Amino acid sequence: MTVDSTTGALTAAPGDHGSPVETGPPELVQLLTPEGERVEHPSYSLETTPEELRSIYRDLVLVRRFDGEATSLQRQGELGLWASLLGQEAAQVGSGRAMRPGDYAFPTYREHGVAWCKGVDPLNLLGMFRGVNHGGWDPNEKNFHLYTIVIGSQTLHATGYAMGITKDGSDDAVIAYFGDGASSQGDVAEAFTFASVYNAPVVFFCQNNQWAISEPTEKQTRVPLYRRASGFGFPGVRVDGNDVLACLAVTRAALDRARNGEGPMLIEAFTYRMGAHTTSDDPSRYRIAEELESWKLKDPIERLKAYLVREGWADTEFLDAVEAESEQLARRVREGVRTMPDPDPSSIFENVYAEGHALVDEERAGYLAYAASFAEAEGDEN
Repeated sequence: MTVDSTTGALTAAPGDHGSPVETGPPELVQLLTPEGERVEHPSYSLETTPEELRSIYRDLVLVRRFDGEATSLQRQGELGLWASLLGQEAAQVGSGRAMRPGDYAFPTYREHGVAWCKGVDPLNLLGMFRGVNHGGWDPNEKNFHLYTIVIGSQTLHATGYAMGITKDGSDDAVIAYFGDGASSQGDVAEAFTFASVYNAPVVFFCQNNQWAISEPTEKQTRVPLYRRASGFGFPGVRVDGNDVLACLAVTRAALDRARNGEGPMLIEAFTYRMGAHTTSDDPSRYRIAEELESWKLKDPIERLKAYLVREGWADTEFLDAVEAESEQLARRVREGVRTMPDPDPSSIFENVYAEGHALVDEERAGYLAYAASFAEAEGDEN
């Protein structure tokens, strides 16, 4: 089978065994075309002001600039690893802005745009990838959980949290982020089952960026990912993941639906990972350049910029000011990372358990004695 890069429709390829379950194009919710033209959708409407649209554009630009700076810092040896969101800014900023202050987000390790919308300082994200902290932010203060490296497990955490706040009588909602690769994990299927049976107020937001590291989507599913939801008893929808307005409208509607007691929903944001899976990956080994070039024409920032300029809501002065602000952010990030203090090595033993633990105390004492031996040896040499 092959997948159409625009609609995601599955078609049979020579040598396929059997026919694909679906050959027609799935519906794609879109409010802003790749050319920057505003369109309407019968099920998802969105009213915005020019000021709000300029604010959204600013978020997109700043998030992309911060992400690019992080990639450069990793190449310079300042970070151990980095998972870029390049190309997925609209999916993350649109869904991130759809949340109310009380809504709780459970990310993977690539949701830098959502973190930005939830008020997490970019330096806290980079501290984790530099290895000087375990996240750096208070999840309950930001309503943004720590990054989850284990693929798909955060969907279970999100479902459990959603079930819990229902028992508390809360009217908040929960959103769980994961990728197309994670959709093949058993944890995700279990989360779908529990969310459906318990009517949990959780939105499953899948960023289908076409590649689970080096595996294309068509090697993981024979139907569009959003249609998996129907087998678990709740609705799914596919949205243009490069359209920030559509992502905002669909996610807002799904969260409202969840908080109103109508249960879970699956959103598949159909987008593309423009860069590598992480900085340790080489995407040129498994995908062709033509594919990348076709997705550049769907760039989420350029389409919103075109819309703003066409409507007369953004001039050169505004665009230059946003660009200048993005450079200021890059400088702050660059300087902040390079001046991050190294943690006390013994801090690795802290917060392992809520209270003291004999084995951890023994290991701490052994480590401190070992570290002290080096200082003693240096003193003897002098």
